[in-house]
Amino acid sequence: MIMHRPDDLLVLFEHKLQAEIIRKEPQSLYDPANYILSLGGKRIRPVMLLMSCELFGGRAEMALDAAMGIEMFHNFSLVHDDIMDRAPMRRGKPTVHEKWNANTAILSGDTMLVLAYRYFQRLSPHIQGPVLNVFSQTAMEVCEGQQYDMDFESDDRVSLEEYLEMIRLKTAVLLAASYKIGAIIAGADSGPQEDLYDFGLMSGMAFQLKDDLLDTYGDEKTFGKRIYGDILANKKTFLYLKALELANPQQKDILYHHYSGKSVHPEEKVKAVLTVFNQLDVQHHTENKILEYYQKALDRLEHLEAGPGNKMLVREYTSKLMGRSH
Repeated sequence: MIMHRPDDLLVLFEHKLQAEIIRKEPQSLYDPANYILSLGGKRIRPVMLLMSCELFGGRAEMALDAAMGIEMFHNFSLVHDDIMDRAPMRRGKPTVHEKWNANTAILSGDTMLVLAYRYFQRLSPHIQGPVLNVFSQTAMEVCEGQQYDMDFESDDRVSLEEYLEMIRLKTAVLLAASYKIGAIIAGADSGPQEDLYDFGLMSGMAFQLKDDLLDTYGDEKTFGKRIYGDILANKKTFLYLKALELANPQQKDILYHHYSGKSVHPEEKVKAVLTVFNQLDVQHHTENKILEYYQKALDRLEHLEAGPGNKMLVREYTSKLMGRSH
């Protein structure tokens, strides 16, 4: 079976999303859910789910409800993350708690989580159990990752290994689960399911580290949001933790000072932190780590038992998301 290209799957999913607009009362509960879903985005997770279903001979239409469940859950997590981060904007628009209020955002987010489960309950009975097992485990891990992320804000002893585990839980497992759920729906054997899960996990790690890198070394026009946000928010990203690992005592003092909340001039703070990052060639070290995960992902994909042409579509999609030419 010839797979659809990712752009075609995106169109298919957007049609499904439009057909599923929530028209229920009270509007004050459901309008925020419709709003966050309407803000767009790349729909990476549902497209991955649909691709993996087709990769193993399934029809994308079989997996649309599961794709809705994944996207509903992802946006639920964004609504709650934005509250915790006190973020004013999401995809260039006011966040749900800014447009309405925090209480409405919490309740609407909770509703989206329930709706995600209801979409998975629409699946055929023989695959519903295995899919829900994967989704429930993943949902728990995403919450664990978010808690670690918050804990790290006040912890000065975070290690690189702990950070990588945090992003595995917070970001990578949902990408991996999207691939695995699509494979389950298509009826793939357990071995290929796990290979595709590992592929999603490794590519998810690379995606998050690339995001870390672009926040400091990206171009605002192509990145789509303000750069240096992680530095200004004292986020202990891979770049910061790698810098601490490589820094001499004087450089460590500079980093600790500017990440302690004592730095009052944003431009001065960014300049000082960037100077240390550049002295230690943190950009190069981060790029090497991204490449390491990216290559691991491609190795898992190569190992996967599926048609070479179909695997090439998955590889091209991943490369495009990574901003790579190969």
